[in-house]
Amino acid sequence: MINYLRMLMIASIPLLLLSCGGAFNQPTGPQSPRSGELTEQTKILQDLPQPAAPIVVGVYNFKDQTGQYKAIENVSSFSTAVTQGATTILIKALEDSKWFKPIERENLGNLLNERNIIRSTREEYQTQSGVKSKKLDPLLFAGILLEGGVISYDTNILTGGIGVRYFGTGGSTKYRQDRITVYLRAISTSTGEVLKTVNVSKTILSQSLDAGLFKYVNFQELLEVEMGFTKNEPTQLAVQAAIEKAVKMLIIEGIQDQLWSTAEGQEKNKEIVDQYVLETNQEESTALYEREYLDHDFKNVINFNFGLSLVDGDYNTSVLDFKGGIYYKYRVLPELSLGLDSQIFKLNSTPAIDDWWLSESFVVEYNILPHDKLSPYLFGGPGVMIYLEDDEPLYFIHSNLYFIMKFGAGLEYNVSERISFNLNAEWNVSFTDEIDTQVQGRRNDYFYNFALGLNYRFGLKKTNNYKNYKPTDNDTK
Repeated sequence: MINYLRMLMIASIPLLLLSCGGAFNQPTGPQSPRSGELTEQTKILQDLPQPAAPIVVGVYNFKDQTGQYKAIENVSSFSTAVTQGATTILIKALEDSKWFKPIERENLGNLLNERNIIRSTREEYQTQSGVKSKKLDPLLFAGILLEGGVISYDTNILTGGIGVRYFGTGGSTKYRQDRITVYLRAISTSTGEVLKTVNVSKTILSQSLDAGLFKYVNFQELLEVEMGFTKNEPTQLAVQAAIEKAVKMLIIEGIQDQLWSTAEGQEKNKEIVDQYVLETNQEESTALYEREYLDHDFKNVINFNFGLSLVDGDYNTSVLDFKGGIYYKYRVLPELSLGLDSQIFKLNSTPAIDDWWLSESFVVEYNILPHDKLSPYLFGGPGVMIYLEDDEPLYFIHSNLYFIMKFGAGLEYNVSERISFNLNAEWNVSFTDEIDTQVQGRRNDYFYNFALGLNYRFGLKKTNNYKNYKPTDNDTK
């Protein structure tokens, strides 16, 4: 018990040290104004190659379409969860890209009123002075309209934390992840056709860490110490990054569909599009919670494994001994597999009782996250175990045969589409008390297997037709 409590105390030390960061980084006074922060996407936009000709675009309203208010416990708040200045952010992103020439359309009424004031003032001056005044330049018209907005703001899509406390001393950390989604579409003003639609999602992270000490250091002397900090990713920066990413995608997909081109021509166009396709494929292989999605659909899997076995019988002198096996499984569904498992292992009950056994089992395996790089899985099924005589050749099977039922769990790590490693542990029920040759009491003998294995997937791989599809010239016209 003392060792257990000591481990809890040691585990709380990193939380106490990390929470000190709040004391060293806390603001000590007012800060001077600074220019707006640049996101990673801002730099990518600014580094895009020059266009063949800037595109005149109009943005009337790129607004928050969620209508959500900030979630504050026990308080009625009318403050919106998402910035209402998304139009301004979009126009700035268009300017940074140098691919678009945005024109004022959000407050077009103000612009027209001001032009009327200028026109009437010049006419009045012309009447009084007799000098002909210069006419106003005509307004630019947009060849493309950009529409869309922030279409969702999902809160608490992922929450969690960890903490430890012992006799008033400890700490904890918590995190929360929200998600914002932006859609952007380009519309031809001459035909009204929607030329291209893109969508981008961006997570918003909030973290908190705290530590405290509440302890009597002496009689009637209580020491209380608290420290911690909270860090929230600004929603405005998340919206900015999502919009800038959407503008970049719109530019490159427009190049891909031959709507516009870089100033350097076809060679540069192909280089940008190829790099974008590679990036998109990688993003599409990532699931919602930033886990890499693996689309391996081989039906046949062979597993070679080695490990240790431990008998749980009537003796208390059992020790771990060798086991090896080969396991074939057929994937009925991505999550579900049926297989045959053959294992040879040595159960060491005492120095004098260390017998070799052979087992054959039918196994049903359920993979919890079949398309993730790291996935837990459960398995189980019936089988038989056969005793191998020590004084007979290994291939000679003794007549002693027992039914077993195995239950297990493990972790599988995918290295590639064909190869993965797995680590598992299984519990085998033997339905007999004769495994260790000692029949005593009411409880049957059990044994455990622990193994590290290598999986190899083989056979024909089924692929979706759309993955091999390549657009033709007719598709881009």
